[in-house]
Amino acid sequence: MKTLRLYGARLRLLVALLLTLAAYNAGASSGSEAGTTWTLRVPGFNNLSGVTYGNGTFVAVGDFHNGGAILTSPDGVTWTQRTSGTSNWLRGVSYGNGLFVAVGDFGTILTSRDGVRWTQRTSRTSNSLRGVTYGNGLFVAVGERGTILTSPDGVTWTERTSGTSNLLRGVAYGNGLFVAVGLDGAILISRDGVRWTERSWPTKDSLASVTYGKDAFVVVGSKGTILISWDGVNWTRRTPPTNRWLADVTYANGLFVAVGDGGAILTSPDGVNWTLRNSGMSRGLAGVAYGNGIFVAVGSRDTVLTSPDGVTWTQRTSGTSNPLHGVTYGNGLFVAVGGTILTSPDGVNWTQQPSRTGSWLYGVVYGNGLFVAVGDEGTILTSSDGVTWTERTSGTSRDLLGVTYGNGLFVAVGGTILTSPDGVNWTPRTSPTSSFLWSVTYGDGLFVAVGGGGTILISRDGVNWTRRTSPTPNALLGATYGNGLFVAVGLGGTILTSPDGVNWTERDSGTSYSFHGVTYGNNTFVAVGWYGIIFASSDGVNWMVQTSPTRTFLNGVTYGNGTFVAVGDWGAILTSP
Repeated sequence: MKTLRLYGARLRLLVALLLTLAAYNAGASSGSEAGTTWTLRVPGFNNLSGVTYGNGTFVAVGDFHNGGAILTSPDGVTWTQRTSGTSNWLRGVSYGNGLFVAVGDFGTILTSRDGVRWTQRTSRTSNSLRGVTYGNGLFVAVGERGTILTSPDGVTWTERTSGTSNLLRGVAYGNGLFVAVGLDGAILISRDGVRWTERSWPTKDSLASVTYGKDAFVVVGSKGTILISWDGVNWTRRTPPTNRWLADVTYANGLFVAVGDGGAILTSPDGVNWTLRNSGMSRGLAGVAYGNGIFVAVGSRDTVLTSPDGVTWTQRTSGTSNPLHGVTYGNGLFVAVGGTILTSPDGVNWTQQPSRTGSWLYGVVYGNGLFVAVGDEGTILTSSDGVTWTERTSGTSRDLLGVTYGNGLFVAVGGTILTSPDGVNWTPRTSPTSSFLWSVTYGDGLFVAVGGGGTILISRDGVNWTRRTSPTPNALLGATYGNGLFVAVGLGGTILTSPDGVNWTERDSGTSYSFHGVTYGNNTFVAVGWYGIIFASSDGVNWMVQTSPTRTFLNGVTYGNGTFVAVGDWGAILTSP
């Protein structure tokens, strides 16, 4: 199905969607059959805020669309998303004494021995924590309103008096000294992490991060600010090769490396003389770490860069951060569409394909040896292999939101209805409604299209359409056919069923969250939607919520080759089993 981030007339529907938001019933069913157990294959984009290395593992943390993001990697190249157990943004992470410690908004503190299994700890503060370090047998976390917490084990935390109300963003340990930095040039030092002293401020610029290396503390911040001190007390400002915000700095392998906005990467052998490096990208970088002979920098939209020397960098980000609106299976291939086109032989490994259009795509189907995708302003693309796509003339500028194939005919719907015997030549048909049509399916010799205001249309030939009575005023966003039953889903957890497409019955889904898409396979109906909800039913009447590994909106779902594949915002892709 389609995402709700659309244009024009569909903005009115978005308003309706927001009015339906309500509490989600969080029960879950068990089982291992297809459609019940789901795996997150492509997590969707994370805004990564920090990264560290320890125990042979890189750990990156950040924000994952209404959840704290944690990713791990043995080499900085291949990354796995982990369950954080928190909905709060994670801002920083450190490793020490055999323990990873991650900190974030609302006083969140998580710990892990292996980077995989995480435990939430009590911080006794609601202030956002922005940075954490380990030194001299002590973890030190810093954050909003001058918050400083210490812990000998990462489990039990004690708040310390900082003497400042400024936001503290970073903290480091070196040469027997803790140094914390933050807003308005704040610099605090402590020998034991308990008693803190403010130092004179050589700048009023915001300071973001501090590290220790080569007998010196180096601090970076706004407007390319770089400060250096050999004792933590007396600070000197250095001339930066950029005026961009520098978010993080580290020292390893004889080199200081700083990263920041616009893909900025700076290096220095001594902390005094700095060189701007070519990162090859313009996305903001928020964290940098070194381990196992490699520098790793992370940032917005799942950006991951690696470098063996700090000079030459390689982008490791895989997949797409574009929303995916629709997915289908045909000719041994899954095809997902949205702001891009992805293909996969197994639902696990995905390849981005050139779409040859700048338009958003909302629906895709396979029929008669041809993939057909539809989208913005009448866009229609066709492909025989899912790889090479050709744009076709639709004859309309109205958005097309759904497409199906049946009885030798492709049918596309949206702000209009079009039909084609071959996917190449399209004919407009008269629609008996002015409502946008969001989805169309075919089964038992009947086309069924659904849309705004609970609209349901049926047609035997795709040419002549009749409006049927709908038991709901809610917009219907997805439809499918299976096991002798039509199923339509939509706003507010709406689920309708019909044995003939004429007479419809509303079913109790048990949720008020909206469904975006529905499919049938393996004797199971599967519906997906808001905040990653997944529901399954063997008969279309009784529905059970399934455990979902994501809170990202899911927009479409299909079944093929023994596997369900669901797609959603930020490029999220899930499979079952």
